[in-house]
Amino acid sequence: MLPHEKEMVARKKNQPFALLGISSDTDRESAIKRMKAEGITWRQAMEGSTSGPLATKWDVHGWPTIFVLDHKGVIRFQDLRGEELEKAVDELLKEVPAPAK
Repeated sequence: MLPHEKEMVARKKNQPFALLGISSDTDRESAIKRMKAEGITWRQAMEGSTSGPLATKWDVHGWPTIFVLDHKGVIRFQDLRGEELEKAVDELLKEVPAPAK
């Protein structure tokens, strides 16, 4: 899954798209080293637990859990991977209003 995420982030870098991660790692320094080693360049929230406030609020029970939100912040898809994830993101990007001139 990680190679696809890295490719998607690179392809969509000039579009209104953001990938956010939530790490359940308890050791922040180890997590940062691992992310650097794996080439994870997107923002990460450091939860520090699989039962922290973010996981609890979003009802996350498995890792990774993927939520795809639209430009209004509404969850539109969940737990997509690979080509399905890319297709969902492309669909939602078409719904983003053009910037005002």
